[in-house]
Amino acid sequence: MKREGLRVQTMTELALPFLTVAVPGIGGVIRTTPEDFRVEERPLYLPCGAGEHLYLRVTKRGLSTPEMVSRFASALGVKARCIGVAGLKDAMAVTTQMVSIQGMSPEAVPRLRVDDRILSVEVLGRHRNRLRTGHHRGNVFHLVVRGVRPGTTGSVSLVLEELARRGVPNYFGPQRQGRSGLNHEIGAALLQDGARRARMPRSKRLWYLHAYQSFLFNKILASRIDRIDRVLVGDWAMKHDNGACFQVEDAAAEQQRADGFEISPTGPLFGSRAPWASGEPGALERASVVEFGAPPESLARAAAACGFRGERRSLRARLENLDWSLKGETLTLSFTLPPGAYATSVLRELMKTDRQDRPRAHASRGA
Repeated sequence: MKREGLRVQTMTELALPFLTVAVPGIGGVIRTTPEDFRVEERPLYLPCGAGEHLYLRVTKRGLSTPEMVSRFASALGVKARCIGVAGLKDAMAVTTQMVSIQGMSPEAVPRLRVDDRILSVEVLGRHRNRLRTGHHRGNVFHLVVRGVRPGTTGSVSLVLEELARRGVPNYFGPQRQGRSGLNHEIGAALLQDGARRARMPRSKRLWYLHAYQSFLFNKILASRIDRIDRVLVGDWAMKHDNGACFQVEDAAAEQQRADGFEISPTGPLFGSRAPWASGEPGALERASVVEFGAPPESLARAAAACGFRGERRSLRARLENLDWSLKGETLTLSFTLPPGAYATSVLRELMKTDRQDRPRAHASRGA
C-alpha cells in the first residue's frame, strides 16, 4: 500500500522479531475469561487529603477505561474531561486503577453503582491535582495461559530468565493500530494534511499520530532486537530512576550501568524536539524510517506543524517480581512492568503465536 509517498505495512506484516527466537514457543491461549488477565495499577502517589479532585480506586471487569469514564460521567452528571486516569486498561480483563473526579463529593459515590462490570469503588481521599496519563509506577499482572504445549517447562524457564536478565522488548502492542492494523497509515497521512487534521477532533487526531509514532518506533526496535541491552556510541540512553536521557560517548563505561539495568538504549518517538541518535545507532534509526519514505528531517518538520514534540522511549522494559508455575497445560504467572510497557510483549515471547496480539477495542496502554 502507498499513502502520499509513504510505504506502509500492517503490524502483522511487519513481523516483529523475537528476542528469544532460539527458544520454542509454548503456544496456548489467553483471556479465556477476564479473570485470566488481571491488572493492578501501582500508584505513583496517594491523595494528600485536600483539593477539589476526589480520588477513587476502581476495580472493573470486562469494561475498558474509556467506557468506565463515560459511564461515570453519565451517572454523576459531569463532563468526561473532569475525570482523570493514569492509564488505559483493557476491556477483556479484571483491572484495578485510580480515578480522579473534579468537584465530586464522597456522598455521591453510591451513584456509581457496583455490578458485574464495576466490581468495587473505594474512596481514597481528595487531592489538588487531576490524575493524568502516566501518573503511576507501573502495573502488576496476574495472567493465565491455558492449553500450552506439553513438555514446555524448559522453554518457560529459558524465556523468562532471558527477559529478566536482558529486558522485555518494549514494543507497542497492536492495540494502537485498531482492528484493521492500519491506524498508522491514517497518522502518516494526517502528518502531511493540515486541512484534514483541522477537521478532526484533537483526541482522535492525536490517537492516529501516536499510532504512526508507535509503528516507526517498533520498526526501529526490531532493527536493534539482538542488542536491546547494549549501549552504543551515539545512543540516547535513559536513566530508569528518573527517565532522563543523555547521549552516550563512552559505550564501554556506560555498558556497566546498562548491565545493572540502571540505563537502557532508547528509540525515538518522533517529534519537533525529539533528538535522533548519531553514529551507528543513528544510522539504524534513519534507515528504519527512510524505508517508509519518512526521513527524520521531514518527520520533524511535519511534527512541528502539528505541535507534536516527541520524546525518546526505552528499547526494553524491566521485568520484576516474577513468579510462575506450570501445572499440566496451564501456565500461571505474575510480574510487574513499568508504565507504558505491555504484558503482551512478555506473552508473545513465551507463546510465539499471534493470539496474544489480536487487537481489541480500547485495549490498554501497558497491558
